[in-house]
Amino acid sequence: MFQGSMVAIITPFDAQGNFDEETYRQLVEFQIENGTDVIVPCGTTGESATLDYAEHDQVIKACIEQVNKRVPILAGTGSNATAEAIAISQHAKEMGADGVLLVAPYYNKPSQEGLYQNFKALAENVAIPQVLYNVPGRTGVNMTAETTIRLAEISNIVAIKEASGDVIQASEIIARAGDKINVISGDDFLTLPLMACGAKGVISVTANIMPKEVKSMVQAVQEMRWDDARKLHLQLLDVHQSMFLESNPVPVKTASALMGKCRIDMRLPLVEMQENTLEQLKTILKKHSLI
Repeated sequence: MFQGSMVAIITPFDAQGNFDEETYRQLVEFQIENGTDVIVPCGTTGESATLDYAEHDQVIKACIEQVNKRVPILAGTGSNATAEAIAISQHAKEMGADGVLLVAPYYNKPSQEGLYQNFKALAENVAIPQVLYNVPGRTGVNMTAETTIRLAEISNIVAIKEASGDVIQASEIIARAGDKINVISGDDFLTLPLMACGAKGVISVTANIMPKEVKSMVQAVQEMRWDDARKLHLQLLDVHQSMFLESNPVPVKTASALMGKCRIDMRLPLVEMQENTLEQLKTILKKHSLI
């Protein structure tokens, strides 16, 4: 269910800083029209860390309503407190999400056993397909391949979004547990290498602004058109890199605003791009005829 070209969709805000639901629904339509396989609301790129509980539900609900079962929805519901993650995940399930994306608990830096027990408790308490999310650059802790392989034995843990940047770690998961858990790239620039090793797709930042192109590259790999895939990978590389000129989602939201798709507003502590990085971003967007 959760494979192919998947977008970690941004969350637009209006001039008052509130969730802009009308614009959000338009962004969802843009993704579906351009072939995106799965919509992922309330991830890191969706500024989930600055949404309160009511807004979190509102964003997921709007996504579910707008998609209207046309593609699966993988709702970000992780937390640094297991009980809180269980509650948010249960609510997402009740609203109609097809699965939940669960980031490793951040800030409190649990041990590998703590990570295992956290995800085990979530799986046992919320009967919905679950995708683990390993992003040590955000959480402060790397979930090892060994821990993921242990968790792969739990039936409703179906995939892991690997954003460790470690191709060897992702490959080890595929080699030892690829029949039990899907690996999904969490880094756009590693999608081709990881899919060549057996990963099933990407949860993409770049797809917010170039959904058709990201889908084309993923599809080329799926169809084993390696020359096409490599060409598309190299064409998109500078865009992927530009999405991290500053902390995600600042560049991608700025790019979306420059393309006229939403306002540029983000919530503190995120601020607008600095002038030097903004000019770099504009140069790349112009090169690809996006602005």
